[in-house]
Order: sequence, then C-alpha cells, then structure tokens
Amino acid sequence: MPIKLIENTLKSFVLEVQELFFLSTRAIGCIITPPFYYRDFTTQLDKIGVGSLFIVILTGLFTGMVMALQALIQLKPFAATSYVGGMVAVTMVKELGPVLSSLMVAGRVGSAITAELGTMVVTEQVDAMQVEGTDIIKRLVTSRLKAIVIAMPLLAIITDAVSLVGGYIMAANYDINIIMYWKSIPQFMVFQDLIEGVVKPAVFGFIIAMVGCHVGLSTNGGAAGVGESAKRAVVISSVSILVTDFFIAKIFIAFRG
Repeated sequence: MPIKLIENTLKSFVLEVQELFFLSTRAIGCIITPPFYYRDFTTQLDKIGVGSLFIVILTGLFTGMVMALQALIQLKPFAATSYVGGMVAVTMVKELGPVLSSLMVAGRVGSAITAELGTMVVTEQVDAMQVEGTDIIKRLVTSRLKAIVIAMPLLAIITDAVSLVGGYIMAANYDINIIMYWKSIPQFMVFQDLIEGVVKPAVFGFIIAMVGCHVGLSTNGGAAGVGESAKRAVVISSVSILVTDFFIAKIFIAFRG
C-alpha cells in the first residue's frame, strides 16, 4: 500500500511538472506573436509593479537597517565598522534583495493571479472566452508573464537601493559618514554581482507568474477550490524561489571562479 501511494504521488508530480512545462512553453511562444493585448499588459504591470512598491520599500528599508545593525555589532570589536556599507550592499544585491522582494510579490501577486484565474475558471468565464475564439494563454497568461518579468528586476533594484539607505541610517548612529559608507561598497562588489542581482528576480518573476497561472487555470471545486489554489500557489512559488536561488548562485560562482 505505501509503495502504491508513493507511485501515485510521483506520477502526479511528474504530470504536474509536465503541464507546467507545456504551459510555460506556450506562454513564451505567445510573447512574439500577435495579438499582443497591450491594455492587459499595462494593467498587469500597474498591478504588479506599482501595486507592490510600498511592500518592497518597507521590506528593503527594515532589512537594510537590521543588516547594518548586525554588521556593526560584529565589526566593532575589529575597528572595521567603515566596511558596513559594502557588507550590506553585497548581501542585499546578491541575495536578500531579490529573494525577499520575490517572496513578498509571490505572497501578494502570485496569490492574486491564482485567485483571479481560478475564479474565472469556476465561473466558466474561461470557457466563454474559448468559445469566442480567444487564446486564453496569450491573453491571460502571457500578459501576466511579461508584466512580472519586467517588474520584478525593477522592484528588486528599488529594494536594494532602499536597503542601502536604511543601512546608512543605522551606520550614521555609529559616526560613519556617508562618504565612508559609500566608498566601502565597491570594495565588496564586482559587476557580476549586479548582473546576478537582476537575473535572479527576473527568473523568480517567471516562476511566480507560471505557477500562479498554472494553479489558477487548474482550479476546481468552487470558492473553496479557489482559496486552496491560492494557498498552494504561494507555497509552491516560495519554495521554488528558494531552491532556484541556490542553483543560480552556484552557476554564478562557477563562472566567477
């Protein structure tokens, strides 16, 4: 009996990955073919990008402040507090900025995408669109995919910038002037770190969009099913972001070495 259960679980997992792969392939293919649904794209860009600004600014500010506070405590015995700016920058740009902003967006936007598409499925709006001849992948999935892949790197950059400001707020309390703070940043970072800080959120945005759309379009069971799908999408997206972050970091380290 346990063997049969494991076998069924593995089959379900493989089928889920296969469906997600096919959906992603179709969505990517639809990016370069008309119609482009510019209005849907700009609407989603506004919801995802502008709508998430407050939460990523808040996340970046307090993360930068706590990172600087912890770094200052550790560096003070060695009289190396002047390096706090570089430590905050390299940590936020390479890791915490992309990951934390993506997790915030996964919770806010990923669940919203799933709930919106799931509601359209259970109320048969998707069926009505297909009867009218509308390509639901192009209209519902590709527009969201393009918007979030463009918005996520920008949101990560804003998170990084705000975190550096938050770090300086804490550093100023330890008599570190702004010139000393900013001069320490290039000592810890190279250009490849900036590339990594932009590539990661773009990949994470792709994951959030595709998982949200896939789970949303697979919704069944009425209102309860929509809630369950939204929860499932957030969990899958968050775990996938953390796992993917490790492998992307390994790739960049390999090229760096």
